[in-house]
Amino acid sequence: MSHSPDSLSILRDLVSFPTVSSESNIALISYVEEYLADYGIRAKTILSEDGRKANLYATIGPDHKPGVLLSGHTDVVPTHGQDWLDDPFVMRVMDGKAIGRGTVDMKGFVACVLNLASNIETQRLQRPIHMAFSHDEEIGCVGVRRMLPEIARLPCAPTICVIGEPTGMSLVTAHKGKLLGRVRCQGVPGHSSDPDDGANAIMMAGELLQEFAKLQNDLRRSKHIDEGFAVPFSTVHVGRIDGGTILNVIPPSCCFDFEIRNLPGDDPVRILQQLSKAANAIVARYQATQPLAAIDIEISNSYPALRASSGGEQSLLNGLARESGPSKVSFGTEAGLYAEMLGVPAVVCGPGSVQQAHRSEEYIELSQLAACDTFLRDLMLKLTNPAWHPIYS
Repeated sequence: MSHSPDSLSILRDLVSFPTVSSESNIALISYVEEYLADYGIRAKTILSEDGRKANLYATIGPDHKPGVLLSGHTDVVPTHGQDWLDDPFVMRVMDGKAIGRGTVDMKGFVACVLNLASNIETQRLQRPIHMAFSHDEEIGCVGVRRMLPEIARLPCAPTICVIGEPTGMSLVTAHKGKLLGRVRCQGVPGHSSDPDDGANAIMMAGELLQEFAKLQNDLRRSKHIDEGFAVPFSTVHVGRIDGGTILNVIPPSCCFDFEIRNLPGDDPVRILQQLSKAANAIVARYQATQPLAAIDIEISNSYPALRASSGGEQSLLNGLARESGPSKVSFGTEAGLYAEMLGVPAVVCGPGSVQQAHRSEEYIELSQLAACDTFLRDLMLKLTNPAWHPIYS
């Protein structure tokens, strides 16, 4: 198996694997494992519980010293319902762009890391480069949680983790956390000609949705504000609702999906408790005449915010990343989990724009791939310097 060591050709290969989160990523992980083996790099895979998916990590250089961990996810969002001009899993290059699902989110970064691996003179590394590729990030940073305990067993923890989500190669030092949940409103069916003969679950949900709107306005005016974010307050959002049977039946059920995106330092549990209090007050009124009425709030997933590190570890990246661009972003990444579960500073820095992610005709600019290649090459050169120290560089 031969590989051309340039990021664009590697990206073309990676895009060809349709690693939508509902499907397996094993074929892509096998490709990466074989690719690294061609350059004498041994990798370890960590399977999901059902064995359908895998994470992979590898270390290049002396693992008994602190180095840098480069992390990316291998899954992509679905293409169903989007207007693509051609097969989204066959990459096209035109007008200075590589077009295809996952090019920017975030197989472009993974391709650059693999390109770096093919050009590392391992014997020159004074500190190691760790690579970690995960599954199921798009559905709530699921897969990486199974890999992090394995990384925690490394002989020496990394100095810093770089998660390569698209930031235009600007250094992002903080992002919001996210909590995902579902509200289930249980009503009592009856004939629509007599509204008091049942409990209308859709109306119940509607009342609670009004409370969501009030809470969002409160958060907008809250003392928990960070002007470093484009959206400087925590947010609540409802993205999907389903309820009822037919028009002339009082709807016995209604559910909606919601999320909380919290600033670092703003506790999402506090926000959730406010929503639960409002739900309890609403359902109590319904239960006065219909005891079977209920509102349940289920939390399906969450990941932590990334708080900016106050240490000197980021000095390693000084002068390598672009200086322009936001240092704090409202979207979430696996960086918060790396920082929380490994106790290691983490930053987000990768090629392309998040504005192109999840869209039809997703693309990454070729100039961004080149910028990422330069960033990683310069990072590698720092790690070959025997005099480099993260505190004093």
